[in-house]
Amino acid sequence: MQETRASQDELYQRVAREYGPTLGRLAYAYEADEDRRRDLVQEIHIALWRSFEKFGERCSLRTWVYRVAHNVATSHVIRQSRRNGLTFLTLEEAEAEAQHEYVEVPADRERARARLLAVIQRLDPIDRQLMLAYLDGLEAEEIGQITGLSSANVWTKIHRIKNVLSRRFHAGGHDGR
Repeated sequence: MQETRASQDELYQRVAREYGPTLGRLAYAYEADEDRRRDLVQEIHIALWRSFEKFGERCSLRTWVYRVAHNVATSHVIRQSRRNGLTFLTLEEAEAEAQHEYVEVPADRERARARLLAVIQRLDPIDRQLMLAYLDGLEAEEIGQITGLSSANVWTKIHRIKNVLSRRFHAGGHDGR
């Protein structure tokens, strides 16, 4: 028991070092409110530490970290939406909104990043999860292991999300009409 706890602690410390900034970005993408975001980061860290008792190297450490973190963040978003009566956009709704919206060309990269994040935060949890994992550089196979989707389905959904987002941020600021 003591040996298991020590290895669990060591694994958690390694993950906190290696993935700490990534987990912070993930929480930022899931939660806009700063105080709730800090709570979410803590929830993710606690869930990770607890999960290492069952890890057993069934997949890569990276995949495991993302799976746990995204599951915690998705649960957090769903709880918040129920509590606050929020609704999410399906990919079809986001696409329709992008087709009817005039978007200014951002003056700087930070504004563009904030706008992109705002759009991603409004997506359904699964679409949000896919896009965030993709933006963090995970491959379709890894994302599939995290989400339970096939890698072909992952790439199809990511392609659709990217198309919606690119229409939102079209270089000329218009949707092509």
